[in-house]
Amino acid sequence: MDERELRYPERVAVARLHALLELLPTALDKRMQPAGLTSFEFTLLEALSEADGGKLRLSALASRTNATLARLSRVVTGLERKGLVRRAPCPEDARATNAVLTDRGREVYRDGTPLYADAVSSMILDGLTEGDVDALARLAFAILTRLDPDRRLAVTSVPTPEVPESDVSVDECPADPAPSRP
Repeated sequence: MDERELRYPERVAVARLHALLELLPTALDKRMQPAGLTSFEFTLLEALSEADGGKLRLSALASRTNATLARLSRVVTGLERKGLVRRAPCPEDARATNAVLTDRGREVYRDGTPLYADAVSSMILDGLTEGDVDALARLAFAILTRLDPDRRLAVTSVPTPEVPESDVSVDECPADPAPSRP
């Protein structure tokens, strides 16, 4: 194997990516405190609110939120304690469990949406052009597909060999939030 050294611009890009991954979750969590949620909890509520009947199998919710099943289970337990989510047996598969959004969870999600949008806008999107946002989504997807080559997570479930990455638009990823409603 050839010994490869990173070029300076590559080292800068990776260092900045590391910093982003380290700082962003904490910064978003801090901004979501008034809603009583972490940004990941908000993401779970968002996924459930967009799901048919406000429910998803825990395995599907883990895939949809790009989380391990262990992490998801721990967070769902916390959301259950807050009365925002409940677990229910899956009628289609007795071995599976669904996470179900409660009325209180729907209310907390709805109330937290402007807070989350403001946080994401001010910390990430403000100052970026539409092209920059598209490029960010494309670059993030390219990296994620390398990190999940088996395509276990919803965010990397497309493209397939039959559908090359160049033919997939940003809004076709099953892990992406649903388009905004008018």
